[in-house]
Amino acid sequence: MTQPDYVPLQAPDRVRPSDTLSTPERWVQDRPADLADLRQPDGARFGATGPDLGYGLKLAKRFEDRITIQAGEDRHDAVAGAFVCGAKRAARFGRAPVIYDFEWAYTLWGYLGDPAAELVAWRSGLLRGASHGYWHQRAVVDAIAAPTFVLLPAQVRERVTGAGWAELFVRP
Repeated sequence: MTQPDYVPLQAPDRVRPSDTLSTPERWVQDRPADLADLRQPDGARFGATGPDLGYGLKLAKRFEDRITIQAGEDRHDAVAGAFVCGAKRAARFGRAPVIYDFEWAYTLWGYLGDPAAELVAWRSGLLRGASHGYWHQRAVVDAIAAPTFVLLPAQVRERVTGAGWAELFVRP
């Protein structure tokens, strides 16, 4: 604010000229990691980002006492595998994880209910060590067929107990 001429001022109180910034140059999206589309890239091993995934881990651990594991399986691997699958399901819907995402994941892998014996044999090899490495967890998630993510937990439960469990997964 300017002062009237008749007010005595000390030198530090005087209005100083301000620095002006130059007009920025034209910006071009040419860096290697810049996204060209308006959405994140997707595909194998890209992962799925979503809001509040830390809370999802808390929800996944709530099932730890209710799951049924076979001999040679580790409870930590089951929780890690179900967490990443439930988190990806929630991220595909563009929301934070809810308890039903993890009910879906544990049911899908046969930890809740009575799964087919072939599913139990296959999951024990696939999920072994899932709690120890990110790339292993990505492989677990990538084993699920894309249409499976939109199924309800009750629909997954029907398919897992019968011979149609293999349709839920992408198997090599």
